[in-house]
Amino acid sequence: MPEPLKNLYNETFFHQLSKELTKAYRLFDQQSFIKSIFDNDWASKALKQRMRHITQTLHKHLPDNYRTALEILKTVSSKFSGFEYMFFPDFVEIYGLDDWENSLPALAHFTKYSSSEFAVRPFIIQNEDRMMKQMAKWAKNSHPHIRRLASEGCRPRLPWARDLPNFKQNPAAVIDILETLKNDSSEYVRRSVANNLNDISKDHPELIIAIAQKWIGDNPLTDWIVKHACRTLLKSGDTTALSLFGFQSPTDIIVTDLKLSQNSITIGGELNFSFEIQSKSLAQVRIEYGIYYVKANGRLSRKVFKISEGSYDGSRKKISRKQTFKDLTTRKHYPGEHKLTIIINGCEMADIAFELL
Repeated sequence: MPEPLKNLYNETFFHQLSKELTKAYRLFDQQSFIKSIFDNDWASKALKQRMRHITQTLHKHLPDNYRTALEILKTVSSKFSGFEYMFFPDFVEIYGLDDWENSLPALAHFTKYSSSEFAVRPFIIQNEDRMMKQMAKWAKNSHPHIRRLASEGCRPRLPWARDLPNFKQNPAAVIDILETLKNDSSEYVRRSVANNLNDISKDHPELIIAIAQKWIGDNPLTDWIVKHACRTLLKSGDTTALSLFGFQSPTDIIVTDLKLSQNSITIGGELNFSFEIQSKSLAQVRIEYGIYYVKANGRLSRKVFKISEGSYDGSRKKISRKQTFKDLTTRKHYPGEHKLTIIINGCEMADIAFELL
């Protein structure tokens, strides 16, 4: 089983961090800092709780003056890189909302080494017009991590972050940013643009369809953005999105011989299944399967998984797959009758029930 991400914050991590903090601020008390980090509640804290605890502990061990503390952290942050150092921009989020003049350059600096995508959101909520003007400037910055921040920071539904209700209701200001970045030279930035558009599709599917129709064919890089941005629409079987990529109603395709390795499995186990497809003519085919999971309330909820897509020449094809039912941080399993369904171009073509014990 992989090591939990929160365990990246170990004694070695904090000794290295303390060493650099002392170089930048000779009065820094390394012993007190590390003792305060590993308090009585440390073991029970989740990843983001540990990040926030580090931020608050830094605040207690740095000068009271925000600007002075910020300069120390800016110096130290350039010695490290990785998402685990997001407590640097978190410091700005907690203590810098009243000092935009110093906080915004600091967020741009910190994002080069970790990411300020969470920390910019309270600034958007506090003063949306002012912050989006700043994001528009960042979208034209020479550094790709800062350009990405312009997109990632204003995603309406950024995972692990607070939603931006105004942008869920009206994403016009966000679209302006994405228009600037749609032909960006960095894949890191383009992926953020696609993820942002996918967020918006959950509230405004018709808007994303219109953007996809406008952007597609511009160039291969933009085409990739459009396809990735439409992934939720494609999985939901949106016929307009499917047809945009050549996936028509599967009237000439049949699915046969759907089989399970067993009719019941226990939570934590794996289910093997196979099926065959055959087409009467050449076609663009998107093959997926769906699992109707039993939820805590006893109802079923479908989750779709992609298998493949592309041109299909009409010959008979057998497909085998395996699905795990181990509990995850993003999905907890409940016993009961589940259902597996085979999906071709957005249409459910065959299904079979099984019991999860």
